[in-house]
Amino acid sequence: MDTQHTVDTITPISADEHMLREESRTHEGGSFVKVLIADDDRDILHITAFALRREGFQVSLAADGKQALQQWKVSSPDVVLLDVGMPKISGFEVLRAIRNEQETPVIFVTARREEEDIVRGLELGADDYVTKPFSPRQLVARIRSVTRRLAVAAASASTEIEAAGMVLDLESRQLRRGDHVVRMTKLEFRLLQALMHNVGRVVTSGRLIEQTWGVDGGDANMLKTHICHIRKKLGLRDGEPGYIRSIIDLGYTMCA
Repeated sequence: MDTQHTVDTITPISADEHMLREESRTHEGGSFVKVLIADDDRDILHITAFALRREGFQVSLAADGKQALQQWKVSSPDVVLLDVGMPKISGFEVLRAIRNEQETPVIFVTARREEEDIVRGLELGADDYVTKPFSPRQLVARIRSVTRRLAVAAASASTEIEAAGMVLDLESRQLRRGDHVVRMTKLEFRLLQALMHNVGRVVTSGRLIEQTWGVDGGDANMLKTHICHIRKKLGLRDGEPGYIRSIIDLGYTMCA
C-alpha cells in the first residue's frame, strides 16, 4: 500500500490504546447488533466501520490481535470480523482464545485465498469467511446471515433444531420432515445435528469427523459413506432445502 495515502478522518492511535468505540442503532427492530472489526489495515478498518455504521450496526475497532482480544472482552460483540494476518497476535490465535471462552460468531476477513488458511479457520471454529476485496453489501449480508443462524439456534437449543424444512428432536433423537419421521442411526443423527446447526454454511470434514466419531475415530471415507446414507434416506435433490452438498477439499454444507 502507498504509505503516503492517508484518510483525513483517522486520528493516530498508539499500539497499546483501545480503538475508539463507535456506536449506532440497527435498523431491525431498534435493537443493537454489536460488531468488532479487527484489521491492521487502517483504511480498510475505517471504511468497513463506516459501511457497517451506515447500515445501523454498533461498531468497535481493533488494529492488532492484542487489541482485538481486549475489545472483545470489553465490548462483548455479537459478531467479530477478524483479519488473519494481524501483528502481535494472529487472527488464528485470537479465534482460538475466543473459542476457549465463548461461541461468539467470528467471520474471517482476509486477503489470503489459500485453501489451507480457509480450512484452518473453519476447523478452529470460524462461522464464515470473506476474502478481500469484498463489497459492503456482501459483508452486511454475511453478518446478518450469521446473526439469524444464532437467533434460530438459541430459540431451538433446548430440545430441537429446526432448519431446511426439517426438525431434529434432541430428546427423542428423531428427525421429522412434515408429518414423517425419518429413522437415523446414532452417527447419522450426530452428523445431521452438526449440519443443521450450521445450515447454509460449510462445515469442514475434520470438524464433522471429530463431532461424530471423536478425535481418534472416523475418517473421510467413513464420513462420505454416512453422508450418502443420509442423502438416500432424505431423498432430496441437489439444491433443495436439506440436501447435503459436498464442497470439494473443504467439507459439506446443508442447503438452506
